[in-house]
Amino acid sequence: MISKGGIFFIFGLKISKNLPAAFQKIDLPIVQVIPEIQSYLRQENTLIVNAPPGAGKSTFLPIALLEEEWLQGKKILMLEPRRLATKSIANRMAELLGEEVGQTVGYRIRFESMVSSETRLEVLTEGILTRIMQQDNALEKVGLVIFDEFHERNIHADLAMALCREVQQVLRPDLRIMVMSATLDMPQLSSLLKAPVVKSEGKVFPVTVHYTGDYDGFLLPEQVASTVWKAAMADKGDILVFLPGQAEIKKTEAILRKKMPDVAIHPLYGQLSPLAQKQAILPNKSGKRKVILSTSISETSLTIEGVTIVVDSGLGRTSKFNPKSGLSSLETVRISRDSADQRTGRAGRLGPGVCYRMWSKATQQGMDEFRTPEIMEADLSFLVLDLLKWGLSDFHELTWLSPPPLGAVMQAMDLLEKIDAVEEGKITAHGIKIHQIPAHPRIAHMLLMAQCNSKIELATDIAALMEERDPLDPTAGTDINLRVEALRRARNENLSIKGLNKIEKVAKQYRKLFQIEADNAVVDPFETGLLIAYAYPERIAHARPGNNARFQLSNGKLAIMDHKDGLAHEPWLAVSHIDAREDLGKIFLASPLNPKDLANKVKEKRQVVWDTKKGGLFAQKNLTIGGIILRSEPLTDLTLKEKNDALLKAVKTEGLKLLDFSESVLQLIYRVTSLRIWNKDASWPEWSIDHLIQNPEEWLLPYLVDIKKNEDFKKLDLSSILLHSLDFSLQETLESLAPEKINVPSGSQIKIQYRSDGDVPVLAVRLQEVFGLLETPKINAGKTPLLLHLLSPGFKPVQVTSDLRSFWEKAYHEVKKELKRRYPKHYWPEDPFKAEAVRGVKRKE
Repeated sequence: MISKGGIFFIFGLKISKNLPAAFQKIDLPIVQVIPEIQSYLRQENTLIVNAPPGAGKSTFLPIALLEEEWLQGKKILMLEPRRLATKSIANRMAELLGEEVGQTVGYRIRFESMVSSETRLEVLTEGILTRIMQQDNALEKVGLVIFDEFHERNIHADLAMALCREVQQVLRPDLRIMVMSATLDMPQLSSLLKAPVVKSEGKVFPVTVHYTGDYDGFLLPEQVASTVWKAAMADKGDILVFLPGQAEIKKTEAILRKKMPDVAIHPLYGQLSPLAQKQAILPNKSGKRKVILSTSISETSLTIEGVTIVVDSGLGRTSKFNPKSGLSSLETVRISRDSADQRTGRAGRLGPGVCYRMWSKATQQGMDEFRTPEIMEADLSFLVLDLLKWGLSDFHELTWLSPPPLGAVMQAMDLLEKIDAVEEGKITAHGIKIHQIPAHPRIAHMLLMAQCNSKIELATDIAALMEERDPLDPTAGTDINLRVEALRRARNENLSIKGLNKIEKVAKQYRKLFQIEADNAVVDPFETGLLIAYAYPERIAHARPGNNARFQLSNGKLAIMDHKDGLAHEPWLAVSHIDAREDLGKIFLASPLNPKDLANKVKEKRQVVWDTKKGGLFAQKNLTIGGIILRSEPLTDLTLKEKNDALLKAVKTEGLKLLDFSESVLQLIYRVTSLRIWNKDASWPEWSIDHLIQNPEEWLLPYLVDIKKNEDFKKLDLSSILLHSLDFSLQETLESLAPEKINVPSGSQIKIQYRSDGDVPVLAVRLQEVFGLLETPKINAGKTPLLLHLLSPGFKPVQVTSDLRSFWEKAYHEVKKELKRRYPKHYWPEDPFKAEAVRGVKRKE
């Protein structure tokens, strides 16, 4: 390293001034490609950096860019997918600079920040950036946004990327975007972002991979503990173990503490205290060998010193959103191959290592190459609210690496309308307030409603309990009020209770946000229920008849709890935690609810549906809360529109069963479809079966007036109805260009068989009836020849041809020999060109 005038140069690179001696020891692979990166960023506004774990891309590279002239004094923002990595990386960079966090380098995570007026490089969790952009749409004080570990494809990263790209394209072409990853489909990403790729080979030590074979998933902790013990016996060094979640970590930890008493066992997951996380990352102070039991939090970014062995369960936990139920649930899933490679690479950061993959080579071949982007499976309510606040109504205007699924977007819009955040597709004033609170829109809505009703102290406790893990054992039952009471008792008595400390920390942040003090008074469970109902209006639950702990949710779903549970016999509940099973959901946390508090949610709904099983209209007037029916009575003033809407809906859902799509109807449909395909410029309607069923109002509505039972649908003459839905000129054109039948030389009219995909139509005709016909018949104004299926007198196929003249000349005489032997009484002339066509046996003269 050389110093010139306070500016330090390392390997010829201008880095920064006043750097400490620690920088002299830096020998990271990323250093070799920094000149290339700097050169690109001077000319390009978007760059992709592909570097393996341990190359120094997260810690050294951002510092190396701080003195670039194109920054013009603006900040660098670097996004990280996890809070632990955010703080760890910021601390490491500050250490390299010989400073405290909050000076040149700072960080921001939810409810916590360490930045100052001196801070020029901020490390952020990905969701923070979108909030910054809502306040500063042009990112005026930012010169470079770095997306670190982008291969994880978190939903916040995808949204931030889409918004940054729009800012770059519309307002700030000088804004630089740098994407960094170890495992991504680089050609595809480069093409989409129109960006060059700089690749760092890195200092990769060889890792020997052992496949231990597939195992019984029910015995995961036991199997993992056994594999760890074997690895410890066979190899030296600390061991990093990947498990799907906290529950599996705790079980495995308990087994290993008995099995390996002389080894330091450290769990590592997001819910741990900062001190416990630090103990897992740093070397053991007593020099003991370490086993770190971690979630996927350790796949990237974090450097855990001493690890040379990886044991990989091959499983991870991800939150998946079900648009049908409107619920999200954590699912344990098989990881992808790129994730497995990331985990394996942890063993080779410091030297040669070994990885034990707890699956077979055959399973490896069947694993997905890349992980599924979170945006494809997650709850999109906050994303939709972000975009509406941004001013977008058509989300496809943005450059998405993976566009948000339409079903999930619609589900999110429905929720946002229920909580009054959106009206007629636009964000409301209440929605803007919701957006300002760093919480899920459901929880933000609950907090705001609680503030209006002087229940904000209770709401902050409930919000924290909703967001964090259940602090009580499942045997405690489903009543969330027991958790609120435990939290308040611990707070009142100044107790430090594992599980409640993290919840209190979050509750405290919410109290700080609303500038209130803690309340440790006795809880009114009905107040808790009302607050939960604000957050989850679709999870208001009413006991089903029979007193069997079954509940009808307002979203139409059914749910159940243990019949011995303290809330099992409550008539009304507000449910905060429930799984996403399709048939019968299980309630985990809920609160009693006073039905009087639901008066403003009661609505009168007219229900008119066609009951296919009973074969008739079902019409009644209901008092409802969502999908919960409180009272019903027959509907006596049924309107024609209501009846028509019900009949049309019946056709859309069960049209194939109700309507008679006979062969003649299908042939009419195929005729129009063929002309639509053959003549692109003509105005033929869309007549696929699916389109007709989904759009009956276009052709069927006037004929539904007399429908009273299922059989009436079958009586509808669909051929006539469809034909008369065409104007008269199109009917004439249809008969001219695609006739139902065609005349043949024998005098017969033979039906043409049209195809659903517009393929060549078939004319199946007995060979004797086309004697004297020289050329293949054509339709569609002579542009489409028919495919002739020539039949025997017994209507058996003898030849398929689209060139009749060629058949007469080359194949007829061979065919004639066989036919004459089988049908001696029939007429088989020597010259088919001049012979008379006949329908049957030709009379002898």
